[in-house]
Amino acid sequence: MSPEFLPGNRLTLLNSGAEYFPALLAAIDAAALEIFLESYIFAADPVGHEVAAALCRAAERGVQVNVTVDGFGARNFTADFLPRLTAAGVRAMLYRPEIGRFHMRRHRLRRLHRKLVVIDARIAFVGGINIIDDDNAPEEMRPRYDYAVHIEGPILRPMHHAVRRMWEIVAWVNFKRRFRLDPPLLPPAEVSGSQSAAFLIRDNIRHRNDIVHAYMEAIATAQHEILIANAYFLPGVRFGLALQAAARRGVAITILTQGKTDHPMLQYATQALYAVALEQGIRIFEYEKSFMHAKVAVIDGQWATVGSSNIDPFSLLLAKEANLVIDDAVFAGQLQASIKAALASGSREIRRDDLSRQPWHSHFMRWLSYGLVRVLVGLTGYGPKHWRADEETPGVSPDPIEE
Repeated sequence: MSPEFLPGNRLTLLNSGAEYFPALLAAIDAAALEIFLESYIFAADPVGHEVAAALCRAAERGVQVNVTVDGFGARNFTADFLPRLTAAGVRAMLYRPEIGRFHMRRHRLRRLHRKLVVIDARIAFVGGINIIDDDNAPEEMRPRYDYAVHIEGPILRPMHHAVRRMWEIVAWVNFKRRFRLDPPLLPPAEVSGSQSAAFLIRDNIRHRNDIVHAYMEAIATAQHEILIANAYFLPGVRFGLALQAAARRGVAITILTQGKTDHPMLQYATQALYAVALEQGIRIFEYEKSFMHAKVAVIDGQWATVGSSNIDPFSLLLAKEANLVIDDAVFAGQLQASIKAALASGSREIRRDDLSRQPWHSHFMRWLSYGLVRVLVGLTGYGPKHWRADEETPGVSPDPIEE
């Protein structure tokens, strides 16, 4: 299914927390009726406490404030924030709270990875930025590099529906009947700008493949340039074949991924794929200036996406994600310029000679990590038979191990 683009939106690209959190806090302080906030992480640091204080102020002046955080990513939320928020009238819940010992089961890796805020059904934010200070990281990894979008316009309609639906599901699972929602506000249908956008989610029911299919469709029709900046880049075979096919027809492809990482095994697994990509003429860069957390792409200077979804099996097969896809040359040009600035100022290009000089044990570690990631996904119940697209993507031949 192709994304449903709605025209008439006003979209503002926000680069990292330095631009995102002032805009978010101002919107929370201006809220009049309701706030929905979803985040994978809600850290007990200066930014986390500032956002919590703003949410409390909103609740105290009568705004219905609904906060949903992931039970693993924000596993200290109950101790760090819940009493304070509850006392102020904020309604907060955990999605799949971590209880008891570690078990390698599918549901444990099904996380709420969305970073999504909708305020008064009139303003929204979506992207990859959690509620965490950009400097809440080891010194050599500061500050985080990431993106979000400030949104006004008709695209609020599916976004507002998505946050209400998530709240209702989590409340039902947690028996929080007192957390019932008021009748829904009606998001504005009037034109707020001139930009077209589609809102995509990934879940395990009706929208299992929406985000990956949007990527695949855009890659299959690319004519000039594909620019991807993604923190955890471990595509499946079909996605990789689509990139290779684009490279063979002359599309310039550049991938920017992490140089400094918080998940070494995933980084090693990604590096196992470098040789094949380089042989196809795909350029690969690692961002070394700080910790890169972005999940964005620009294709042909017109199509762009900003969201929470990594290009790895955990995002594409297991987590709940949210991405905005934009069909607008102005927005795409802004994002493209920002990514290329990061390429120029903070990244290192990986070349074939770099790989050939690596010792054998480095190659072994990379392929071992790649195998372990595949095994991990298989243990959760998402082996090859589940890594299959439900629909064929134009221009890409079917492959049995890609969602």
